[in-house]
Amino acid sequence: MTDPVPETSPTFRVARAGELFGKVVQDNVRFFRAQRDGADVDAAVLRRKPSHLADRQATVYDRPAYDEDAERLLEPLKPLSGPVDVSGGWFDAGDFLKFTHTASYSTANLLLAQRTTSDSGEELAEEARHGLDWLDKMWDESSRTLYAQVGIGVGDTDDGSGDVRSDHDVWRLPEADDALDVESGDRDYMIKHRPVFRAAPPGEPISPNLAGRVAAAFALAAQLDAEDDPERAREELEKATQVYALADTSPKGQLVTAFPHGFYPGSSWEDDMEYGAAELALAGEALGDDRTQEWSELAGHWAKQYLSSDNLGTLGLGDVSALAHADLAEVIDDGKSSGEVSRDQLVADLERQLELGKARAERDPFRAGAVYTDFDSVPHAFGLAATAQLYRRVTGDSDYDAFATQQRNWALGANAWGSSFVIGEGSTFPHCPEHQAVNLAGSLNGKGDVLVGGVVNGPNASAKLKEPNSLPNMRTCPVEKGNPFSVFDGHGGGYTDDVGAWQTVEPADDFTATALLSFSLSAAVEDTGSSAS
Repeated sequence: MTDPVPETSPTFRVARAGELFGKVVQDNVRFFRAQRDGADVDAAVLRRKPSHLADRQATVYDRPAYDEDAERLLEPLKPLSGPVDVSGGWFDAGDFLKFTHTASYSTANLLLAQRTTSDSGEELAEEARHGLDWLDKMWDESSRTLYAQVGIGVGDTDDGSGDVRSDHDVWRLPEADDALDVESGDRDYMIKHRPVFRAAPPGEPISPNLAGRVAAAFALAAQLDAEDDPERAREELEKATQVYALADTSPKGQLVTAFPHGFYPGSSWEDDMEYGAAELALAGEALGDDRTQEWSELAGHWAKQYLSSDNLGTLGLGDVSALAHADLAEVIDDGKSSGEVSRDQLVADLERQLELGKARAERDPFRAGAVYTDFDSVPHAFGLAATAQLYRRVTGDSDYDAFATQQRNWALGANAWGSSFVIGEGSTFPHCPEHQAVNLAGSLNGKGDVLVGGVVNGPNASAKLKEPNSLPNMRTCPVEKGNPFSVFDGHGGGYTDDVGAWQTVEPADDFTATALLSFSLSAAVEDTGSSAS
C-alpha cells in the first residue's frame, strides 16, 4: 500500500449562485470594454486609447478573391462605394478585425443575459447597447445593405511581405494604425483605411445566418425597450423585420461569415432563421404588433427545417438552436401557434444536445462534454452549461443541473491541465494570451493589467500546437522556455499558455459571450441552498 501524497487544495468560496457568478459576469463585461474600438473606449482598461477613427469614412469594396487555401489575395480589391461610418464596435478577438457574424451573436447574448436577470446592472446594459449601436451602423436602412466585415486579415502574401499587408501581418497597439502616414497604393494603406465588405449588394438577399442573428439582436433590444421606451423599441423591431425579410432562404455555396470563410467556417443557418423569428414574435407580443402570429409560425417552420437538416449541433457561434428553441417554447406557452413544430419537439432537441455532451463526458476522465481535440472546446462547454439552464427554464426540471455544474467546472479548472480558461478567474489561468493590447500595454507573465473576464479557446489538438505565431514587436511570454502544461497532454489534446499559441489562448468575443450567458443563467436560478465554485 503506497503512502498518501500530501496535497493542499486551492481555496475556494462557497456562496449563493448570484453572488458567485454575478462577479464573473461583471468581469466578462469588462473584457468587452477592453475590446472596444473607435472613439468611445475605456482608458481604465489596458490604458486603451481611441482607435481606427478612419472607420468613420470607410470605403466599401467588392468581396476579396483568395487562392484555394485562402492564404493570399488573387487580385487587387475593387472599391465600390463610400464613405460609410462603421466606427466603434468591438475587436473580434486578439486582432482588430470586426465581423457582423460574431458581433451579432455576442450582442444578442449580452441582451439575453440582460433580459435574464432584473438586476443585471448598468454596465451590462451599456455594453449590450454598444454592440447594438455598431450593428445599427452595419445595417444601411436607406439602401437595404448589410455590411459583413471591417478590415482584412489576409493580404497578397501569407507573411505580409507583399504590396498589401493585412491586420494579421502586424503586431501593434490599435491606435498605432491611426498614426500611419499612408496613401493609396502603400502596402499599409489597408491597415489604416480599412476596407468594408458587404454581405450582399444593396437590396439583394443576404446570407440567412446573418439575417437571422442580426434580426434576433434588434428584436431582443426591442423586447427590453418595449416598456420604458416603446418608440425606440418599435424602431428596433422595424430594423429586425427589414433585415429578416432579406434572408436568402435558398443559399448556394458558402454562407457569409467572414472573408475568408475559413476564419469562421459554418454551414448551419435554419437555426438562425428560427432564432430571428422567435425573437421577433416575442418583441411583437411585447409591443402588440399584428405580425406576431406570423413570426411565431415562421419560427416553427424554421425549427422544423433545422430538426430535419444535417446541421444539428450544440450551442456556440455556429449553432444557436438552443437559444431559438427556448424562446420559441415561450412563444408557444404564451398561446401562439408555432405551426409546423411542437413544444415537445423543441424540448427533445434540447435533450439531444445535452445527451450528446453527457455521452462524451462519460467517456472522458475529466468529464469533458466538449471535444478538446478541435477548436472551441471551452465555449462549447459553456454552451452545454447554458443549454442545461435553458432546459430547466423551459421544462422546470433540474435533471441536467449537475451536468451544467460539471461542464462549468471543467472550463474553470477541473480539467487535465488544472487551469481555468477564463482569464482572472481561479488561481491558475492564462497569463500570456495572444492579444496584442494585453501583450504590448498590459500584463506580461501575469504581471500588470490582466484581461480579466476574457475566455480563451482552451485545449486543442496537439498536432495544431507545433507552430505558434511569431511576429515582430511581439513580447515574449512566458519568459521561461518550455510548456509546463505539456506533461498533462493526452488523448490527442494539448494546451499551452504562450502568446503565440492562438490555437489555445487567444480570447474571443463569441467565447466570452457564451460564457457570460452561461454565468448569467446560473446566477438567475433561484437558490435553494449554497452553490460551490
